Amino acid sequence: FGNSVLFFYSSGETRFNKEKILQGQGMDEPLSDTGFKQAAAAGQFLNNVHFTHAFSSDLTRTKQTMHGILEKSKFCKDMAVKYDSRLRERKYGVAEGKPLSELRAMAKAAGEECPIFTPPGGETLEQVKLRGKDFFDFICQLILGKTGQKEDILPGPPSSSLETCLADIFPLGKSISELDSDSGMPGLAASVLVVSHGAYMRSLFGYLLSDLKCSLPATLSKFELSSVSPNTGISVFIIDVEEGREPTVQCVCMNLQEHLNGVTDTR
Repeated sequence: FGNSVLFFYSSGETRFNKEKILQGQGMDEPLSDTGFKQAAAAGQFLNNVHFTHAFSSDLTRTKQTMHGILEKSKFCKDMAVKYDSRLRERKYGVAEGKPLSELRAMAKAAGEECPIFTPPGGETLEQVKLRGKDFFDFICQLILGKTGQKEDILPGPPSSSLETCLADIFPLGKSISELDSDSGMPGLAASVLVVSHGAYMRSLFGYLLSDLKCSLPATLSKFELSSVSPNTGISVFIIDVEEGREPTVQCVCMNLQEHLNGVTDTR
């Protein structure tokens, strides 16, 4: 049994992002100069947070984003990152490498709308969701295994320090700071950093919302819930895992961009 925090970052900007060209999985483009700045800003924003695990898509843009984040960390510069193909962007098949406008035209010709439309050779939304569910289930099992096994967690500040730090950073930090001994609730068993991609994360968050009935901040709009995460947008969830029941998920923030103030050419 344990509470944990999941930090989701989408990858930094690439040249193709700026030119509105679909990358998917086949166009393995590196970060642009702006993308590297975004990753550094993302790392600076959470530089005082002690992560116990780090997972990234195995595509170049996410690997570089993860490196940029950890490089700024006070505690986790040298931590091992696990690269997981389940975190890859949605596969867009024949539309990869083509302008987004072309995908929309293909969808219109098929009598469908983006993002529901699946181009030939691409993944359906359901397939992306299943990948996300598989990864999330894996994380839950990892957390269950970690609870009570402190020797497997990186040395660093106690969970109370992590909770205090998070409460200082996020607008709804009370939901995190309440996870302490005074409230009778267990502390944080793990803090997991995940770097993935915008369309993938939208599908995964959809699963958390629709299937697991994730609770949401009152300030979130319907538009924000359905939007693709911006480059290095951060979304934070508290998950409460117990053997034999579905995890309870609470969203602290979604697609936060506060750390990008002053970073030019963001979208």
